[in-house]
Amino acid sequence: MTLASFYNIRVRNPRNLFRLTAQMKDYARVGVNLFWQRQAIYAAALLLEAFYYSAALALATLAVVTIAESLDRYVFHRILNMKKRSVKEVKTCLRLLYAGTALSSLNIAAFAITIAILQGHTTHFLPLFFLFAAAIFAAMNNHQVQSVLLLRLGIYFVAFLFIPIYDIVSVNAPLQSELWVQLFTCLFVMFFIVESSRVSRNLYMKTLQQMEELREEHEKTKAAYVTKSEFLATVSHELRTPLTSIKGSLDLMSFGAMGEVPERMKSVVSIAQRNATRLNALINDLLDLQKMDAGHMSFHFEAVHVNSFLTQIVAANEPYARKLDIRLELGEVDDDLYVHADEARLEQVLSNILSNAAKFSEAGQTVTIMTEVENGLVRILVVDRGFGLSEEARQTVFEEFRQLDSSDRRKVGGTGLGMNISKRIIQAHDGVLDYYKNEGPGTTFFIELARVEAAEISSPASSDEMPRKIA
Repeated sequence: MTLASFYNIRVRNPRNLFRLTAQMKDYARVGVNLFWQRQAIYAAALLLEAFYYSAALALATLAVVTIAESLDRYVFHRILNMKKRSVKEVKTCLRLLYAGTALSSLNIAAFAITIAILQGHTTHFLPLFFLFAAAIFAAMNNHQVQSVLLLRLGIYFVAFLFIPIYDIVSVNAPLQSELWVQLFTCLFVMFFIVESSRVSRNLYMKTLQQMEELREEHEKTKAAYVTKSEFLATVSHELRTPLTSIKGSLDLMSFGAMGEVPERMKSVVSIAQRNATRLNALINDLLDLQKMDAGHMSFHFEAVHVNSFLTQIVAANEPYARKLDIRLELGEVDDDLYVHADEARLEQVLSNILSNAAKFSEAGQTVTIMTEVENGLVRILVVDRGFGLSEEARQTVFEEFRQLDSSDRRKVGGTGLGMNISKRIIQAHDGVLDYYKNEGPGTTFFIELARVEAAEISSPASSDEMPRKIA
C-alpha cells in the first residue's frame, strides 16, 4: 500500500482528519519560518559547487531549487489558509507536499551524486556531508508528517548508498579499500539519522497528543459553562418570579396587612421571611454572576462625590449593623474628593464589604470607614476589629461560592458570591479591591479608584453607559 492510499483511508476518520490537518499546518509553519535558513544553506552549497566543480551544474541545480521553493511556498500558504478541514482539500495539499518533497529531495540527491562523480573514485566528504546535513535538517524539522519525512529520507538514503557502491563497483574495490569503509560509515550515519528522526517524531507526537487532550478538556469545559449558563437562566425565569410572590406575601403577613398574625405563627413567618430574603439575595448574586460571565453587565459611569456617597452608604447599612450590635463610624472625608464610577455598583460593593465587616465582628465593636488620597488615587478603607483574615486566605476570600468564615463564629449566612462579584465590579472600574490584616485585631478591606479633580467637573458629571466583559 502506498503512503498516499494509506492516508486516503485514514483521513476519512474525523479524529484522524483533525490530527493530520494539525500536523500539516505545523509542517507548513516550520517550512515558512525556515525559508531564509534554507536559502543560506543552498547558497553556500551552490557556491562551492560552482567554484570547485561546475558552474553550469550549479546553475542547473539553482533552477530546480527555485522551482521547488516556489512550489513549497505555494503549498505552505495553501495549507495555512485552509478554512475547512475537508477530506478533498487535505488530500490535495498532501499530494502537493509529496510533489514538493520529491522535487527538492531529488535535487539535493542529484547535487550530491553529481559532485561525487566529478570527484572520481575516492572518499567523498563534501557530497556525503551535504546529504548528512540535509537528512538531519529533515529529521529535526520535517517530522510533523511522517509520510513526507519517510519520502525525503528514503531519497537521501538511496543517494547515501549509491555514492560508495558506485565507486566500489566501478573499480572492483577489495574489502580492504577505504571505499568499503565509506560504505560502512554511510550505513552507520543512516542508522543515526533514523534514530534522530524517531526521537524527534515521538516527542512531537507526544506533544500533539497532549494538545488534543487539552482541546478535549477545553470542549468539556465549554459544555459545562453552557450548562451553568442555562441553569442560571432557569433560576432567572423559573425561580425569581414565584419567589417574589412568596416574599411579598410573607411581608404582607408580617406587617399585618392580612390581619393579625397569631402569636404562635409569628416566629414561623419570621423564619420564612428571613429565608426568602436569603434566597432572593442568592438569586440576585447568581444573576449578576451570569451577566458578568456573559459580558452583559452595564455600567453607568459618572463623577461620584465621595463624601456624600459614603454618608449615604453608612446611613443605608446602619440598620443592618445595629441589628448585630455593630456601630458604623465614618471618618473625616475631604469635600473635594470625586471618583469616576458607577454609583449603584460601587454602593453594591461597599454594602457587601460593610455587611461582611459587621457579620464577622463581635457585638459592641465599631466598623470604621475612612479615605486616603495618594498619587492620584482615592482609597476607601473599611476597618473592622474582628478575628482578622490571614494573607494566605486571599484566594479563598475572592473565590466563587466560598464563605469568608465557615466557623461557628459566623453569625449570619451568605451566598459566598459577594466578594467575587465585588472584585469583578471594581476590576471593571480599572480599580483594586483587596485587604490586609491589621496590626491589631481585625481586617482592613480597601478599594482604590482613580481620583477626578473637582476642577474637571464643569457641569453635572458626564456619564457613559456601556456593557463590559468582566474576567
